Amino acid sequence: MAATDGQGATITLERQAAEGLAADLLVAARVPQADAAIAARCLVRADLRGVDTHGMVRLPGYLDRIARGLVDPAPALVFETVAPAAARLDGQNGLGFVVASRAVDHGIAMARQMGLGLIGVRNSTHFGMAANYLLQAIEAGFAAMVYTNASPAMPPWGGRAEMFGTSPFAVGVPAPGSVPFVLDMAPSVVARGKIRKAAREGRPIPEGWALDAAGRDTTDAQAAMAGGVLLPIGGPKGAGMSMMMDILCGVLTGARYGGEVGDQYKRFDRPQGVGHFILVMRPDLFLPADEIAARMGDLVTRVKANPLAEGADQIFMPGEIEALREAERLAHGIPYRRDDLAPLVDLARAGGISLPHGL
Repeated sequence: MAATDGQGATITLERQAAEGLAADLLVAARVPQADAAIAARCLVRADLRGVDTHGMVRLPGYLDRIARGLVDPAPALVFETVAPAAARLDGQNGLGFVVASRAVDHGIAMARQMGLGLIGVRNSTHFGMAANYLLQAIEAGFAAMVYTNASPAMPPWGGRAEMFGTSPFAVGVPAPGSVPFVLDMAPSVVARGKIRKAAREGRPIPEGWALDAAGRDTTDAQAAMAGGVLLPIGGPKGAGMSMMMDILCGVLTGARYGGEVGDQYKRFDRPQGVGHFILVMRPDLFLPADEIAARMGDLVTRVKANPLAEGADQIFMPGEIEALREAERLAHGIPYRRDDLAPLVDLARAGGISLPHGL
C-alpha cells in the first residue's frame, strides 16, 4: 500500500512494500534470497527509525558495486574459532549487512555457551546503520558492542587531510519492561550521509560540521564533499575515538586501516576492505537477569526524572526517539522523496520487477 502527498513529491510505503522492492532488486543482482532479505530489512529499518541517510537511498550504490564485481553477492562465510569465546571471519567482500548480521548471530551462539562472543571481521563492506546489529542482539536478549571502520572522512586532530572514518561507536543493552539502551553515534559532529544529503538537495550545512579542501570551516555541503573533511565531535576526543575504531576494526582484524578503507562512492579499483569488531554478551553475567532488568528500569526512571534544562520538555534514552519514530512509521508508513527512489524505480522497470502501487 502506498500514499502520495498533494504534489506527488513524496510517497509513503509500508515496511513490507519497501523491503519487498529492495529484496527483489538484490535478488536480481544475484544475491541469494535469504541474504537479500537481511539486507532489505537493514536498509528499511534505518528508514523506519528516521536514519534515512543509511536506508533505501543507499541501495543503488550497493547494487552498482555488485555489478562492478567489487561486492560478492553470495560469499561463503566461514567462522574460524581462535579462542573459546572468539572467532574471526573473512567477509569475502560480501554485503556488509549480511556479513555483520551473520557475525552477530555467531556471537549470540557463542555467548549462549560461553557468556560472550567476540567476532573480528575483515574484508567486509559498508554495513549501514550500526543500530541494526545492536537491535538484533537486544531482541535475542543480549547486550552488544558493534564497531566498524570506514572510508576516510576526518583528519587526525590538527590535520586537514582525511584519514579516519565516521566509524560508529555503538552499544546496546536490553531493558525488559523498560527502554533499551541503543547508542549509535559517529565520532564526527555529524554523519557524512547528512552532508551528502544536503549536497544532493542543494542545502547549506551548519558551521562546525566540516572543513573545505583548504582546511577552512565551510557551510557549503558541495565543498565539504569535494576534497573537504568532517570535523570530530569534541575535537581531539572524537578524533581519538575514530582512531580507536580503526585500530580495533582494522589493525587487529587484518582489515584495511589508516586511510586505506575504500570509499564506496569514489573508489572503484578494488573492494573496500572494511573491518568490524563485534562483541555480544549475556547481560546477566554478573547479576541475576531479574535484578539486571530491575536495575535498568530504575536507571531509566532516574534519567527521566532529572530536572529539565531550559527549552527541554522531555529526557530521552539513547535510541528512544528512533524507537518512537519506528513505531509511528510501522503504523502509518515510511515517507520517501520520489527523487530518492527514482534510481530504484528505473532499475526495477529495467529488470521487469514489480513496483509498489503508486511508484
